[in-house]
Amino acid sequence: MSHSSDETPERHVGEYAHASGRIVVLTGAGISAESGIPTFRGQEGYWKIGSRNYHPQEMATFEAFQRMPDEVWAWYLYRRSVCRAAAPNAAHEALVRMERRLGERFQLITQNVDGLHLRAGQSAERTWQIHGNIDYMRCANGCDAAIHPLPAALGDRFGKMDKVDDRLRGLLVCPSCGGGARPHVLWFDEMYDEARYHFESSMNAMTGADALIVIGTSGATTLPTLLVQASIRSGIALLVVDPGDNIFTAAAESAPSGLHARGSATELVPRIATELGAEMA
Repeated sequence: MSHSSDETPERHVGEYAHASGRIVVLTGAGISAESGIPTFRGQEGYWKIGSRNYHPQEMATFEAFQRMPDEVWAWYLYRRSVCRAAAPNAAHEALVRMERRLGERFQLITQNVDGLHLRAGQSAERTWQIHGNIDYMRCANGCDAAIHPLPAALGDRFGKMDKVDDRLRGLLVCPSCGGGARPHVLWFDEMYDEARYHFESSMNAMTGADALIVIGTSGATTLPTLLVQASIRSGIALLVVDPGDNIFTAAAESAPSGLHARGSATELVPRIATELGAEMA
């Protein structure tokens, strides 16, 4: 399927409303930015401990957690408070309608750890959080594979602090062994796997898919890049929704079956959902 300069994003995938193949949706920080959550790699991601500023790629590593767990936890609890203060937006809600319309044909793969898709009403079984979820933790020593919600006693609101105190540290423990817990997120020096991050499932979702819709992600991590590459190899419809330019928008602009929809997620995703038969409530 080729595209013309006047093709709309909803028409680009609308013909699959009554088809049989899967519609895979990949979301990144751009969709959450429209709910007020700063992008991870933006200036807001920097973190000051004492007199030193840390880049997010320094903080979000297992090496940093081993060296300064109290400081890394303080950063994540503050980030979580920002996420908890945000609300799902019109794009999140449109994807919920899309899932309800498409049923088993729908699969959401998200890089976001903020949990907004689930809070909007997306089902857990159709939402693969390939970088984890900031509302959860697991054993730092890997005593088992269990993933636990953060204790309710923590609360949701944290200001910026250099490190967690004794009270917070006493809550951030593994329920299975009593040892220290870590955030349930994929760090820069860690690898995707199936059990925690749905690596194989995400790749398999592209088999027999009709379309891949990419919303608000720039192609800076491995698994999303592999998904876009798989869509191009198979020749399925590729739609990238993003107001700017990046690796993924360039891929959509050059692919025979691709389209870059330049605009905001809250503007375009509801239109796409409606075209796919997910009518407004």
